[in-house]
Amino acid sequence: MIGSAALVIILSVYNGFEVTILNLYGNFCPEIKIEPRVGKTFDPQTPYFNSLHKDPKIFSYTPVLQEKALIKYDNKSFIGTIKGVGSDFIKNPRLDSTVQNGSFTLKSGEQNYAVLGAEVENSLGVNVKDRFSTIEIYSPRRQTGNSADPLSEFVVRPITPSGVFEVGQDFDDMVVTTIDFTRELLDQPKNVSSLEINYQKGTDLDAVQEDIQNKIGKDFTVKNRREQNTELYKTLNFERWFIFTILIFVLIIATFNIIGSLTMLVIDKRKDIAILTSLGANKQLIQGIFFVEGMMITITGCIMGIVLGLGFCILQQRFGLVKMGSKMSMTDAYPVSLRLSDFVLVFFTVSFIAVIASGISARLSIKGLNDIKHEL
Repeated sequence: MIGSAALVIILSVYNGFEVTILNLYGNFCPEIKIEPRVGKTFDPQTPYFNSLHKDPKIFSYTPVLQEKALIKYDNKSFIGTIKGVGSDFIKNPRLDSTVQNGSFTLKSGEQNYAVLGAEVENSLGVNVKDRFSTIEIYSPRRQTGNSADPLSEFVVRPITPSGVFEVGQDFDDMVVTTIDFTRELLDQPKNVSSLEINYQKGTDLDAVQEDIQNKIGKDFTVKNRREQNTELYKTLNFERWFIFTILIFVLIIATFNIIGSLTMLVIDKRKDIAILTSLGANKQLIQGIFFVEGMMITITGCIMGIVLGLGFCILQQRFGLVKMGSKMSMTDAYPVSLRLSDFVLVFFTVSFIAVIASGISARLSIKGLNDIKHEL
C-alpha cells in the first residue's frame, strides 16, 4: 500500500513540475516556431508566409530577429542575446507574470525600450527604475574594413531598460526589444531569424505543424514547444523515470514481506495441506490456493495505495500541504498533475511483481508435500 501510494505521488509531482516549468517556458516559447535549416536568417516576405500570416486560426504572428551582442552599462559588460520581436509578441497575456521589476514595455510612442533578462540585470547591476539611465548594445558591422579605431567596427545603440523578466537559464541572458531597433543595430533591413506563431484555443497544433512543414519544404524546420526544448524534456523525463525505477526496487524489497508471510502461512497450514491432498486435492489446487491468496494481499494493498495516493494528490492540489521550503516565483508548494496513465502503470507494475511473489510462495506450498503426508 505504501509503495503504491509513493509511486502515484512521485509520478504526479513530477508531472506537476513538468506542467509548471513548461507553462513558464510557454511565456517565451511559441506554439510553432519556423527557422531556416541552413543559415541564420531568411526572407519572410514570400507568398506562402504572407498567406500564412492571414490565417484566421492564428492568434499572434511574430517575426523575430536575434543575435549575440555585447551589452554595456556603467563600465560593466555582458555578452548576451538581443531578441527583436514584432508587435504581436506583446499579445501574450502571461508575459506580465514573468516580470520581476518594472514593466514589459517595448515601445511607447516613438521611443523603443528593452526588457532585460534576470541574468543580464544581475551581471550589469542595471537600475530599471532610473529612466535616465541607458544600456549600450554593441554589434559588429556587417561590412568592416581595417581601421585604427576598433570601436568604428561596431554599431553602438543606446536603449532605455523598462523592466526585468525571469523565466529560466535559456532565456535570462536575453534583452528583448522591438524588431525595428534590432534591424537598425544589426543592419538587417529585411530578413528575420525565425517566425513565432501562436494559435487560437482548440487548434490542432500537430495537424498545423505537419501542414506547414509539408508546404514550406525542406529548407525550413517547424518546431512545436516540445521540440524547441528537447533538452528540458529529456531532463524531466530522465529524472521522472529514474525515481520511478528506485521506487520499484523499494517495492520489490517490500514484496519479500509478502513472501515471508505466505511462507509462514504454508508452515502453519502443513497439516491442512496434507488433509486436502488426502481428500484428492492435487498439487495444482494447493498451489492455486496460495497463489490467489498472495495476489489478493498484493492487489488489495495496491488498490488501497492508489486510493491513498490519489487522495493525497487531490489535497495537495487544493491546499498545498507540502511546501517547497521557500517562496518561489513559480509556486511555493509542490505542484501535482494527475494522469490516468500513471495509475494504470502503477497497477500493472505492482500486479507483475505480485505474480512473481505469489508464484514463489505457491511453489513453497507443495515443497516436501510427501514428507508432510508421511508425518501425518
